[in-house]
Amino acid sequence: MTNRVALAALLADPAVARALAVLDGGGQETRIVGGAVRNALMGLPVSDVDMATTATPDIVMQRAKDAGLRCIPTGFEHGTVTVLVAGRPFEVTSLREDVETDGRRAKVRFGRDFEEDARRRDFTINSMSLTRDGVLHDPLSGEDDLRRRHVRFIGDADQRIAEDYLRVLRFFRFSAAYGEGPLDAQGLAAAIRGRAGLERLSAERVRAELLKLLGARRGPDVVQEAAQAGLLDFALAGVGSGARLQRLAAIEAARSLPADAVLRLAAFAVLVREDADRLRDRLRLSNAEYRRLHGAACTLEKLHGAATPPRGADLAEIVFLIGAEQTLDAMALAHAESGAAPDDAAWLDACRAADELRDLKLPVTGDEIKQRGVTEGRAIGATLKTLQAKWIRAGFPRDPAEIARLIDEAIAMREN
Repeated sequence: MTNRVALAALLADPAVARALAVLDGGGQETRIVGGAVRNALMGLPVSDVDMATTATPDIVMQRAKDAGLRCIPTGFEHGTVTVLVAGRPFEVTSLREDVETDGRRAKVRFGRDFEEDARRRDFTINSMSLTRDGVLHDPLSGEDDLRRRHVRFIGDADQRIAEDYLRVLRFFRFSAAYGEGPLDAQGLAAAIRGRAGLERLSAERVRAELLKLLGARRGPDVVQEAAQAGLLDFALAGVGSGARLQRLAAIEAARSLPADAVLRLAAFAVLVREDADRLRDRLRLSNAEYRRLHGAACTLEKLHGAATPPRGADLAEIVFLIGAEQTLDAMALAHAESGAAPDDAAWLDACRAADELRDLKLPVTGDEIKQRGVTEGRAIGATLKTLQAKWIRAGFPRDPAEIARLIDEAIAMREN
C-alpha cells in the first residue's frame, strides 16, 4: 500500500509547497521525482527534493524571478536550473530525451511526456513521480520493486549502461543501499559486460560513487560481489580484500559507529603506503582523504599481524607521536586483520584508551626550559627533544616532581 502519510508530509513541507506553487500550473506541470519519492515511500529521510517540469529552463527561471526567488542555471544546456526557496535548493529539470549519448555526456531535447522521462531514468525505483495534488505516478512498477527491495534497470540494462557508464557502479550502490537478497541477474550481467566503460569516466565521478557504495547499508557485501565479478579492478587498479572490509563493518557495528566510507576504502584496498599513493592517483582523492589513507597505512605497518592491541605506554607512545585519529584508524584495521571478534574486549578497551589520550602532550614548554637557564633557541629545541624522549621512555609521567627530574636530566645531558 502506498505510504500516503509520507507522501503527504513531503508535499506539506513549506519550501516544497512554495516551489510547486510557483512552477506548477498555468499551462505547465511540475512534479517531484526520483529519490525524494523513493525515500518517502520507504520511510527514509528525504534530503534533496528534485523536480521535473514541462516548462523549459527559461520559463522556470522567469517564473522564479517573478516570484522573487533566486534561480541558478546549474545545467541550463541540459535543462537543469536550481531554484532556491528560503535558502533551500531545488533542482528543477525540464522533461527531456537523449538525442545522442557517448556514455559520458548526452545531447538532449525538451519534451512534455512524463512517462517518456521516467523511461530514460536508470532504475525502476527512481522512476516514480508525485504531483502537487498527491497523485503517485508509477508507469514502470517501481513501487512493487521497492516493496520487494529489488533494484533493476529500466528496460534494456545494456542500453541504460551505455547511456552513462557510471550506472555500472550505481547498480551496485543502489543495490547496497535499497536492495535485499541476490543482485538482479540481468543487471549484474550487463554491468559485467559494460565494465570497460568505466575507463571513460572521470576519476572524480568514480571516486564519489565508490565511496557512496562503500558507505551504504549493505556496502561490504555488495562490494565483495562486485570485486568477485572483476568490476572493481577498473576502479582501483588493484585487488581488494573483501574479508577485511566485512570484518571492519562488523567492528563499526559493535562499537556503534556510523559507516565510515574512507576507512572502509582503506580496509578494502590499502595494506601498505604505496596502496594509498595508487588510490590517490587513480581516484583523485582529496588531500584529506589521501592523508588519512596514507597515515593509516604507515601506522598499520607497526601493527600488521598483531593478535592483541598495544596497551599502556606502548599505546600512549603511538598516540603521542602519530595522533589519536590516525592511531584509531590503524587500530580498527589491525583489529579487522587480527581475526578477533568484532566486540573483542581488548581491542575495544584499547580504542577507548587511545581516544582518551587524544590530548596527550609534553607537559613542558620552551618558556619553562628558558626559565631553567637555557636561553639560546636551538638549545631550547634540543633540550625539549631530549626531554620528550625521556618522558616517553618513563611512561608519560604526570607527577610534577618526576617531570622536574627529567628536565634536570635533559639539561645536564645538553651541558655535558
